[in-house]
Amino acid sequence: MSSYGPTISSGTPLRAVEGGRVTLRGHGFPVDTLPDITVGDQRARVLFASSVCIVIALPPDLESGPRPIRIEDIAGETVYVSVGGAWATGLHQVDNPVFDPDGNLFVTYSGSRGQEAPVSIFRVTREGTREPFASGIVNPTSMAFGPDGRLYVSSRFEGAVYRVNADGTHGQVASDLGVACGLAFDEDGSLYVGDRSGTIFRVRDGRAEPFATLPASVAAFHLAISPGGDLFVSAPTLATYDHVYRIGRGGGVRSLLTRFGRPQGLAFSPDEGVLHVIDALAGGGGLYRLPDLDGEPELVASGTGFIGVAFGPSGELAVASNDTAYRFD
Repeated sequence: MSSYGPTISSGTPLRAVEGGRVTLRGHGFPVDTLPDITVGDQRARVLFASSVCIVIALPPDLESGPRPIRIEDIAGETVYVSVGGAWATGLHQVDNPVFDPDGNLFVTYSGSRGQEAPVSIFRVTREGTREPFASGIVNPTSMAFGPDGRLYVSSRFEGAVYRVNADGTHGQVASDLGVACGLAFDEDGSLYVGDRSGTIFRVRDGRAEPFATLPASVAAFHLAISPGGDLFVSAPTLATYDHVYRIGRGGGVRSLLTRFGRPQGLAFSPDEGVLHVIDALAGGGGLYRLPDLDGEPELVASGTGFIGVAFGPSGELAVASNDTAYRFD
């Protein structure tokens, strides 16, 4: 039997954090006055409303996990959104956080240029305990775990890369790298470092050589290696839209056809090998996946001010803004 009453048919994206936008689609939505909409037991702010589409912003102080979305006078809990919980706060993140094999998340306090914060890198346990891990690295920017199991971190202030030992001590492994930002290792153990002034360096045995050239960025370069061994780079500029770049093993550069407003952190999902991109659009943005590298991106999680993304060893998904890391299980 068909129903002619107001109905919610879908909600996208399936994941969001406080302030993130969720779009409800259906038919028969009230338009004369804005309806009351709740997520869990909190009232949401309506950003746009028509008879077939309503856009809301998630309210603060929501408990993490699946939460029902209800529209006043429409019976039933018809759609759910998975709310990401704040896993660590008080950060200054510039690029992706990173997971270790045990599921601990590593995050930074990068600070303003030249600032040496009391703690450079924190380790956040699965339980959400934030522990000081390393100090004495000025402006820690990007991180990656190397084939030796050690954490590597760039300093954009010093133009250097450090290897951090399990006890938090560290030593410099490469220097003279410009404004050193994004880091990524390939399967041969070569380290790629993004200099936001326009150069991608390849570091082998402590020696750095230019590998590719890109337009300069107004923010950090962000790097990720694909399962096929290509290097992907985002480098936001002052343009209205920016591309993500794909660099082959020989250093050849091409731009993906898909464009973003302000592409930031990059990561490939370990289960599908699909590229995920943070887009930090003004007033919105979120995490997108690109099952087709030159196709339409799919919104995975929404929030404001996202910078980085990381996938954990047990299916965890972490997204980070400048000051907060959120977790979806």
